[in-house]
Amino acid sequence: MSVTHLRWGRDELSVLLAWEPAGPVRLLAVGEASALPDPRREPERCAQLAHLALPVVEIQTAGSGRLGTSGKRHVDGVAARALRHVTHEESVSDPGTQHLRVRLADDSGGVAATVLFTLRAGIPVLHTETTVRNAGERPVTVEYVSSMVLSGLARHLPDGARWEDRISLWLAANPWSGEFRWSRATLAERGLYDVGMTAYGQTGSKNRIAVTSTGSWSSSEHLPMGCLEEPATGRALLWQIEHNGSWHAEIGDRFGDVYLSLSGPTDREHQWSRRLAPGDTFTAVPAAVALVPEGGFEAAAAALTEHRRATRRPHADHQELPVVFNDFMNSLMGEPTTGALLPLVDAASAVGAEVFCIDAGWFDPEPSGTVGPGGVPGWWDAVGEWREAKSRFPGGLREVTERIQAAGMVPGLWLEPEVVGVRSPVAAVLPDEAFFRRDGVRLVEWGRHQLDLRHPAARAHLDAVVDRLVDEYGVGYLKLDYNIDIGAGTDGPDGTDSPGDGLLGHNRAYLDWLDGVLDRHPALVLESCAAGGSRTDHAVLSRLPIHSVTDQQDFRLLPAIAAAAPTAVPPEQAAIWAYPLPEHTEADLGTVMVSAMLGRVHLSGRPDLLSPDQLSVVRRALATYKTYRHLLPGSRVRWPLGLPRWRDGWIALAVTAQDATTLLALWRRAGAAESVTVPVPWISTEVRPAVLFENGSGAVIDWDGRALVLKAEMTAESAVLVAFRDIVMG
Repeated sequence: MSVTHLRWGRDELSVLLAWEPAGPVRLLAVGEASALPDPRREPERCAQLAHLALPVVEIQTAGSGRLGTSGKRHVDGVAARALRHVTHEESVSDPGTQHLRVRLADDSGGVAATVLFTLRAGIPVLHTETTVRNAGERPVTVEYVSSMVLSGLARHLPDGARWEDRISLWLAANPWSGEFRWSRATLAERGLYDVGMTAYGQTGSKNRIAVTSTGSWSSSEHLPMGCLEEPATGRALLWQIEHNGSWHAEIGDRFGDVYLSLSGPTDREHQWSRRLAPGDTFTAVPAAVALVPEGGFEAAAAALTEHRRATRRPHADHQELPVVFNDFMNSLMGEPTTGALLPLVDAASAVGAEVFCIDAGWFDPEPSGTVGPGGVPGWWDAVGEWREAKSRFPGGLREVTERIQAAGMVPGLWLEPEVVGVRSPVAAVLPDEAFFRRDGVRLVEWGRHQLDLRHPAARAHLDAVVDRLVDEYGVGYLKLDYNIDIGAGTDGPDGTDSPGDGLLGHNRAYLDWLDGVLDRHPALVLESCAAGGSRTDHAVLSRLPIHSVTDQQDFRLLPAIAAAAPTAVPPEQAAIWAYPLPEHTEADLGTVMVSAMLGRVHLSGRPDLLSPDQLSVVRRALATYKTYRHLLPGSRVRWPLGLPRWRDGWIALAVTAQDATTLLALWRRAGAAESVTVPVPWISTEVRPAVLFENGSGAVIDWDGRALVLKAEMTAESAVLVAFRDIVMG
């Protein structure tokens, strides 16, 4: 049969598709254009790739199943194999952004699909979004739709090389208060081997490496990311699933090669299915992959960061990067009152904060320390109305917000919009259909109900809350927290959804609600937070300009989180705590402040109780930060000592601005030697380093301009910020 090939893309990244009249459209290869085979000159090579290649979309429906394999894998679906090429269209949406739509249909008139590929100039990242339609006359139940499927991932290895040993997989555990724990291991070390059965006519080993997140915290166990890397060459593929709910990723072997399949919720892992009536459509969650021919994980991370910047909602906060004071962390810890806040307002303003956010507890009328039913704080299961507690603010909360404004800062408030406590009056006012339910029963998690933002009453309630807070208190900043994981999902307002599909519907409604809030209040800054970094995903971060990466309270542990956060959050969005306390030594304060100085400074602690000398350190750190923060947007991140492990003694994070200025943060922690050698091969030999900020570290730096290495010594466990630049920044 005749084979049609389609090469599409740019020099930095292109795709090669192929199809036959009686076969599905397959994605043969993805990579830099020069590395893709030419179908006219290399027909045998293309035929070999076609044998390995999976269809451009994997679909599983009830009653169709799979062919040629069994087990838990989500590939080789019968419904996907039945799709045929109908047409394809190329388009340009704006200068530098191009799209390819591939339209597919089942010859029997059942399922149809459209796969949308997007590329942006200068960014080697492929973005995909797939829509499935029931083109038949009978209902179809869909149980799996891939966001992206890539196969033939071991094709660059030299002949005779074992992919199980030559390809490494990076994954990031993301525990609460220990976020961004990346680790690298070979596919063999992660349990995937070539078991030799392809020689006997079998597809492969039948197993897989699977990473799955279930529930409404998208990153509470793992980041929705991963990276396949060839350490010998530096070739790397880094992916992200751009969804704020359940997701699934799997890597498997197939015909002696390796494939990757990404998706949102699935039937097998997440209790998800979607019944499509004739004419109905379903759009899978989007995904993106960065592919680089060299430079490994770090180069791929740089590409994916540029994709994130190019695809997020514009906001002035991305450029302004104001210093935010928040009264929670190692400070009032959920017990704000007028008497406690006013000294903090004055102290925060004096050291240079520009936003003052009143955190949890401002709505709590119960006495401090009250424990409610189930052993939770009294306000925990009573939230949802979001009105000030008069017992905490005898003169009204407005007295505090006006004091914040008079001190030259923007007032902010903490809000947990998606939950309603079981004792809240809102729980009795809103209809049952406005909440997550199963079999007609409202779900409860840790004394809270979960709003279903698909319901107009739930959305109207939250819109009224936000509009009132902005109008009554002049709020310009809202910290949106989310401290429960509601589980697999809801069967929906009418009880007919699969739980996973109910959750997916709410996830998308939440994003739509965020867009609506920012459409009405474009200057309002919304901070993303979910029990620290439990919802670190591009779906949310593409809308909200600032993201709280952790709840970690120990300043000694924070550097490992702060240094790894840019793998998932651009520096200009990553809010890092800096919580100076009276008991901190000079060296401690150095660590406390440097940890936040290559991201967004979230100041907390007790500046109102610091000594004059301690206040001077904080003021100096923030003044220094303001001289270069304009360089963080657009900067490239590097890890000259490698991605930090949890207990590393020395940690290094570098950001290089578009003007070639490099800022390098170094932390010395417990058990580390007093000196370290840091390679910085990207630095010009004509640039000289200088200490930009340190406190109590005894830092001494020695620069070897020929070898392009920096030797640093610190006599204390502390941190230092070094600048490599040609001119003094103003």
